Amino acid sequence: MKKVLALFAASFAFTSGLQAAEINVLVQANYVNADQQASWYAGDTGILAYSHSGANIQQAVLDVSDSFSSGLSYEVVANYYPLGEQNIGLSQALLSYKPLSQDTVRWRARAGLFYPAMSLENTAQGWLSPYSYTQSAINSWLGEELRIAGLEMTLFSPGRVRNSAFSWELHGGLFKGNDPMGAMLTWRGFAMHDRQSLYNEQIPMAAYPSVTGAYRLNHPAYVEPFHEFDGRLGFYVGAHLEYYKQSSVRYYYYDNQADPNQLNAQRIYGWRTRFHSLAMQHQFSANTRAVAQWMSGDTVMGKRYVAADFDAWYILLSHTLGPHRLSARFDKFEVTEDDVFPWDWNDSHGEALTLAWRYDFNAQWQFGLEQHFNRNYAASRLSLKQDPQIEQQQSMAVLQYRWSY
Repeated sequence: MKKVLALFAASFAFTSGLQAAEINVLVQANYVNADQQASWYAGDTGILAYSHSGANIQQAVLDVSDSFSSGLSYEVVANYYPLGEQNIGLSQALLSYKPLSQDTVRWRARAGLFYPAMSLENTAQGWLSPYSYTQSAINSWLGEELRIAGLEMTLFSPGRVRNSAFSWELHGGLFKGNDPMGAMLTWRGFAMHDRQSLYNEQIPMAAYPSVTGAYRLNHPAYVEPFHEFDGRLGFYVGAHLEYYKQSSVRYYYYDNQADPNQLNAQRIYGWRTRFHSLAMQHQFSANTRAVAQWMSGDTVMGKRYVAADFDAWYILLSHTLGPHRLSARFDKFEVTEDDVFPWDWNDSHGEALTLAWRYDFNAQWQFGLEQHFNRNYAASRLSLKQDPQIEQQQSMAVLQYRWSY
């Protein structure tokens, strides 16, 4: 609680020091009825974040931003989480430039630490979801292991300036510092939660003997996803197409270009990770929409010491009725082993159903209920003498407060 109060204190400090800045604070408190299978945050193999039932500060977010007449703007996002090795830190910090233009094709740029705009689920402030508290498997993983420390350039053309129903954007980014991305996904499999990794923190995992054994891979029982080992530039490209405000499609290709034979003194390796992402949204009416995303890729560490292909998709339906929002999402996900060591078991797969209701009392207060079910298989549990196939449930009540200045 002291750390949450410190985050509030920081917001007031920003208020006094940055009079023109826009400051948004969000705090979520919950009561969780947790599953009996403990999570990777407790050094176990469950794919849900909470290991114990009870009341928690779910998270706190401080978002500070400002825009200037020159077209320059900035945004800094700091987070607090009770779970994890590091409780307070930055999840995003970026500068953006968008010059004024009357052209039909325009440009903008941003640099710093940020997410590519490939998600149509995580569209609320602080890269949160407006639909559910447990995010999709795809975006839970992106929040864990992906962050761009680099530069993005965008060409875009709003439909209104061309008297067209279609607007489009083309994105290209170069970055460093995401070389270990893929480790958590391969060894643990996909997980489902809403915790974003803070810059330069450690993500714990179970001590799988094939990973941590001195005569095996001899890797620590944690991952630090935001390292740079080889000096190579990673890249991504993306394209957005929007029909009025009714339908959207976003395609991205990501390649971190990491050298999988590089490792540091902690024996954390680089992982060459590549994937395609396709996200879609359609608004049936002012109150009802569908959101979907598909991802497919592969990752490799060492001379195929560890290698895997991965695929995941979800479809989400959401309906608002006055201050109420009802959402339902189905997820399916899979990691398929493709490496040279038969003793390192990395196959995993699963499916999940998430049902959520959110009620806005006013602009500041929101209450929500969520019920989550999943069935998942992870071959790596066999090395810990656990059943590889488990079923998990989680019930959650969340009280949310927003403050803006």
